Amino acid sequence: MRLVVALGGNALLKRGEPMTADIQRANVARAAKSLAALIDAGHQVVVTHGNGPQVGLIALQAAAGPKDGAYPLDILGAESEGMIGYLIEQELRNLLGESASLATLLTQVRVDPADPAFQKPSKPIGPIYDEATARQLESERGWSVKLDGDKWRRVVASPKPLEVLELKVIAMLVERGVVVICAGGGGIPVIARPDGGLIGIEAVIDKDRASALLAQQLDADMLLLLTDVDAVYSDFGTPNSRPIARVGAQALSADQFAAGSMRPKIEAAMRFASQTGKAAGVGRLEDAVAILAGNAGTIIEDGTLEAQYRG
Repeated sequence: MRLVVALGGNALLKRGEPMTADIQRANVARAAKSLAALIDAGHQVVVTHGNGPQVGLIALQAAAGPKDGAYPLDILGAESEGMIGYLIEQELRNLLGESASLATLLTQVRVDPADPAFQKPSKPIGPIYDEATARQLESERGWSVKLDGDKWRRVVASPKPLEVLELKVIAMLVERGVVVICAGGGGIPVIARPDGGLIGIEAVIDKDRASALLAQQLDADMLLLLTDVDAVYSDFGTPNSRPIARVGAQALSADQFAAGSMRPKIEAAMRFASQTGKAAGVGRLEDAVAILAGNAGTIIEDGTLEAQYRG
């Protein structure tokens, strides 16, 4: 099977963990074990990943230097895509051996400069703060900040991905048996200039949306959205909460899920299933093989199948 496997930011850096290189490498090594199991099983694997914590940290580091050393988010996104891709590629090679064909590809994704998201920042990036610190940074640096769970984070524009510009190259590499790591952090956001060229824009694209678009355009057999939650739960946070085993995309409403948590994954899975007629899986990183087999996580398929529950 051809799989697009999206690693959530929490799979690479758990909430509240120090954003050190050693901790991120240890988490990537854990992720690589699950990816290697899929590759060893004979599947064609394309890996995408989040970058919210990392790109926010790089932005803070840039802001701490000289004013002329500050870079826009598209360039910082490219930096984080290269950094995380390097770690994933290296840890996969350590597991798969020297004969493995692996490539990390910086990926530009075209967005619409008139996307309403630019007027309503919603994508959390960087570390977490208490409210007082967040409000101070909001005032001092002109940030937008919002609650993310029980903590505060900086939020930036998250426009919809329209086109994966390196799609032909990714497809060519996949056809030749290369494990491609791409579209990191949702890809580098770019817009078309009046002269037909391209230029980056200040934003961070949602990784799940970009992964769904890539999976559709690559004619993937399945989209796997892996995080630190074992399944999608109905009535989450209530006594009636239950893990969903399988459900039809048309039987779900993304609005019932938290905007800063599962909603982007649900929306991406629903979109992929509805537009391709194929299934998407959501669940824990460690359960990747079991999710693929339908024995763990949540499978979202095309159609109106009412939710079937585990347990």
